[in-house]
Amino acid sequence: MATDQDAWECDLAETYGVIDWEQLSVRKLAVLSSGLRDNSRIKMMLSGSRVSVDTYLRALMADSLSWLVWAKTKDAQEGKNRPTSIAAMLMGTAPEPKTENSKYMQFDSGADFSAVWAELATNEGGA
Repeated sequence: MATDQDAWECDLAETYGVIDWEQLSVRKLAVLSSGLRDNSRIKMMLSGSRVSVDTYLRALMADSLSWLVWAKTKDAQEGKNRPTSIAAMLMGTAPEPKTENSKYMQFDSGADFSAVWAELATNEGGA
């Protein structure tokens, strides 16, 4: 309840039709709370889940199908245009797509940045 009272109240109302939860005993609230679905708002918050297990499994199935179709293409033989993982996007672990026309560059360290900066400064000065 302390994590997100609104989510907890919504879950109780949705699951059990409990609107006036303050009229229930602490024991009854504990029993009802423990019986909430694993994909209820409050349980997902407490477990740190971004999506339900069902949604994640469906995303993995879609990713597998996408990969199987891609594997039979010319792009797969050349190792390019691999499909983006839906499951990775849902979990927030998908890499950002790289484009040649991107306005932004990303560096792993200050030394990497300095090396590119020095190269750019040298190329600009010689042009």
